[in-house]
Amino acid sequence: MQMETSSRSSSVVVAIILVIIGTLAWRVLNWVWFRPKNLERFLRKQGIAGNPYRFFHGDLKQSVEMIKQARSQPFDFSQPLALRVAPFLLQTLNNYGKNSFIWIGPVPRVNITNPEHIKEVFAKINEFQKVKTNPQFQVLAPGLANHEGDKWAKHRKIINPAFHLEKLKLMLPLFHECCIEMIEKWEKLISSKESCELDVWPYLQDLSRDCISQAAFGSNHEQGHRIFQLLDELTILVIQVAQSVIIPGWWFMPTKANRKTKEIDREIQASFKRMINQREDAMKAGEAPNDDLLVLLIESNLKQAKERLNIQDVIGECKLFYFAGQETTSVLLVWTMILLSKYPHWQAQAREEVLQVFGGKRPEFDGLNRLKVVSLYIPSLSAL
Repeated sequence: MQMETSSRSSSVVVAIILVIIGTLAWRVLNWVWFRPKNLERFLRKQGIAGNPYRFFHGDLKQSVEMIKQARSQPFDFSQPLALRVAPFLLQTLNNYGKNSFIWIGPVPRVNITNPEHIKEVFAKINEFQKVKTNPQFQVLAPGLANHEGDKWAKHRKIINPAFHLEKLKLMLPLFHECCIEMIEKWEKLISSKESCELDVWPYLQDLSRDCISQAAFGSNHEQGHRIFQLLDELTILVIQVAQSVIIPGWWFMPTKANRKTKEIDREIQASFKRMINQREDAMKAGEAPNDDLLVLLIESNLKQAKERLNIQDVIGECKLFYFAGQETTSVLLVWTMILLSKYPHWQAQAREEVLQVFGGKRPEFDGLNRLKVVSLYIPSLSAL
């Protein structure tokens, strides 16, 4: 009798194990093959074309190889910029037209190029949700960029007052001082030479970082420099992830990359937490400046009766501003200099216009609206 009961129990256990294994196997097969093939058939019925789905990797391997190949060559102005930035996407559009899709692993992504369709996506934000990316992407750039629905509206409401035009005007003197400091470094390097080849990229990176550290957070140079150094390391790790298929649950595996990412993130969060606590203490003592973005964000948050951001939310917005702000600004500046060097007649016109508007005086905010030629190179000026 006991042997019979034991045998039945063993059979039940084996059956349960087989069901679990079968369920997991089905889910994996569905993720890497059946679901992608069904989506591919659906997309083609809609008149959207693309490469046939390739098991697991999709178009990712080919895309990464094309990017590496394109960036290993010297930059050629005679070729389309997209050929260097996104060569596989350009190839897809050339081969399949504007209504096309690409494969990021087993996930198809539709290319939307029709302005009316793009407008519809932005208008129907509740129907077109943001892609749920790998957790490492969210560690690098959290905050408003990753939120949806009510949470996005709440964060936007609290953050928005910190970016009012009148608040931004107060930061112009800080930007001017940072620029003067950078130019003085250049002058020292070339003062003893008739001609000098100067790599401006690291200087423009430091310029944008100093502007953000001082104007946005009032942090000292060393503290801000360390945060950006950590973000650089984090960016490299995230780019490596972006070049491979995102496997669900992989973030929780104790891999070397995952451990390093979490370690860096903890240090970044600790730095921002210290900055926030210092600002809050200074505000209570009536000693905090009223013109940096962190103080404005904290003040805006405190004014909310119920829907306040917690400390993690505030840190997330700080990380996003640090990362997105310095990257976009430094890239825009270096690309502007490349264009001005390629078209010296426009460079001369831009220089003449700046001298006419400001002369040898310190730049003031209202004068920026009169820089028509410069606005052609820096479109954000025209929005001021």
